[in-house]
Amino acid sequence: MNANARRRTVLTAGAAGAAALVTGCGSSGDESGGGDASGTPTGTASDAASPGASPGGGQQLAATGDIPVGGGAIFKEQKVVVTQPEEGEFKAFSAVCTHAQCLVSTVSDGTINCPCHGSKFSITDAAVEAGPATRPLPAEQITVEGGAIRLG
Repeated sequence: MNANARRRTVLTAGAAGAAALVTGCGSSGDESGGGDASGTPTGTASDAASPGASPGGGQQLAATGDIPVGGGAIFKEQKVVVTQPEEGEFKAFSAVCTHAQCLVSTVSDGTINCPCHGSKFSITDAAVEAGPATRPLPAEQITVEGGAIRLG
């Protein structure tokens, strides 16, 4: 191999390595640990500028009257389920099943139900009522004020 061929080989390999490095250093915005693609952290005062948000809390999910006593409602976009086990007592949990990460689909007969493999979780504390899930749904933070249920 002559000097020109070696030079082309080295330059080609170097260019490919540089392209891989630049691609690897890019970010979809989600790896930052809680931010969006603009670099703005999520769950901060910037939420107040979004529709349904107010300075006193996060995004409004529902009115308290929208959540039936002894039942609940699933908010697929937010991946949250809100329940009302007793009159005036509101709970929120992740809507992502702890078994296979499917979204739960219904709330009925005192349980939050996953359609994928039949897991059922208590509306009171998200404890597993029927498997195959072995872990409860994680709790989510909500604020109930003035007849509104908000995230956070």
